[in-house]
Amino acid sequence: MSAALLPQAPASVLTPEGWPVTGRYQGRIAQLDWTGLADARQRTGWWRMLRHKRWQYLGIGSPRLFIGLAIVDLGWGCTAFAYLFDRAQARLLADWSQDGIKGLSGAVSQAPVSRSWAHFKGPGARLAWRHDDAGDCLAVQARVAGLELECTISLADAAPFLLAVGPIGQIGSGLAHATQKTSALAVSGWARSGDQHFDLHDAWASLDSSHGLLAHRTAWQWACAHQPGLGFNLQAGYFGAHENALWLDGQLIPLGAARFDFDPDDPLAPWRVRTDDGLLDLDFQPEGARGERRNLGLVASRYVQPVGTFSGYVKPAPGADPRPVHDLLGVTEDHSSRW
Repeated sequence: MSAALLPQAPASVLTPEGWPVTGRYQGRIAQLDWTGLADARQRTGWWRMLRHKRWQYLGIGSPRLFIGLAIVDLGWGCTAFAYLFDRAQARLLADWSQDGIKGLSGAVSQAPVSRSWAHFKGPGARLAWRHDDAGDCLAVQARVAGLELECTISLADAAPFLLAVGPIGQIGSGLAHATQKTSALAVSGWARSGDQHFDLHDAWASLDSSHGLLAHRTAWQWACAHQPGLGFNLQAGYFGAHENALWLDGQLIPLGAARFDFDPDDPLAPWRVRTDDGLLDLDFQPEGARGERRNLGLVASRYVQPVGTFSGYVKPAPGADPRPVHDLLGVTEDHSSRW
């Protein structure tokens, strides 16, 4: 394997003077903690509470299904969702979401991976995962409408983790963001929806742990797909190209700015995703989608996450031969929020 293309993750997302350590890194960071952010010192406590957003998202995919789980600390509240998409039937077998009271109903740790945890509890619903130091794994449990899940996600022997840190695009209304993301992680366990039982021995998982002081209006497109030896993460929107990366043969490779070509009014039509450095050019064929729209006045969201496969090519470097990609399972996302 060639030399690392990204520097090792720093000890903190902030310099000693309180500025973001802007950049892309490989490896784990202990905390995503913006407490000492210099630009936030002039803001009120109410502003910091309202603009603080923290979430953990887990995607679990296999030849038969895709499961998406998320717990979100909104600063002023919390929310969670879980869904199971059956690829054989091309439909959602479970689609659950619930809002709650910050701290009481749910919470997300500042630790993104090692010693991390996230939990949500509401009427008829429990969703939680926690890092086990001894086994270097996440123990995941879900009991929500339409879905039961018990699984372990191994973090050992994974390709390098991505850490991205930087300012956000909405200058003046938000400040900074950081995210820790993984490549394909081994899974063991099971899922159940109604009378259907799914063994997860052939599944992979990926983790997205993010924390920032974001704008009231925030929007992005996102794509993520993984299998052992190959995966990518792309975002276009509030965080620019900070988190764009390719995992190939165990190496973490930074990617340029991403472009998403799709029809917002028909998200189940084919998409095309590509990067301006020519290292990734993929067509995405949706198989189905989970979506949600809310409008409560000051707070609103429009969200759709299609599940499907990517085909095309990736390259480890500009002069390298293209590496074909066929039927790589993953998701895209179109999301805008007033939060």
